[in-house]
Amino acid sequence: MSRRPADDIDPDEPVGYLDLPKGTPVVSSDGVRVGTVQKVMYHERERILDGLVVQGEHGRHFVDAPEVGLLTRRQVELEIDAATFAALPPPAGLMNRLDSEARRVGRRLRRKLPGG
Repeated sequence: MSRRPADDIDPDEPVGYLDLPKGTPVVSSDGVRVGTVQKVMYHERERILDGLVVQGEHGRHFVDAPEVGLLTRRQVELEIDAATFAALPPPAGLMNRLDSEARRVGRRLRRKLPGG
């Protein structure tokens, strides 16, 4: 499969979440630019998008996958308005929950494995 030259790439062409670069503008459903993509969160094993960490004007917010609309090279369009985006939680709580869950799973696996 040959790649198209950069000049032929349509910025409004949809892209997959794995191809979404950091710094991509994020726009709410009411057309307000609310921030930029900082990190794409996904489940590697299930191969599904979990959500986006978006740097907004007043900090970072976690946008859950159902609230993420169209992904293009130009921007990410959300399914929520700017006011709803502003009320979203920071990603720290989510990351702490994921980290805690990973530690619990690790402890269970160590108990089940020989020598653990």
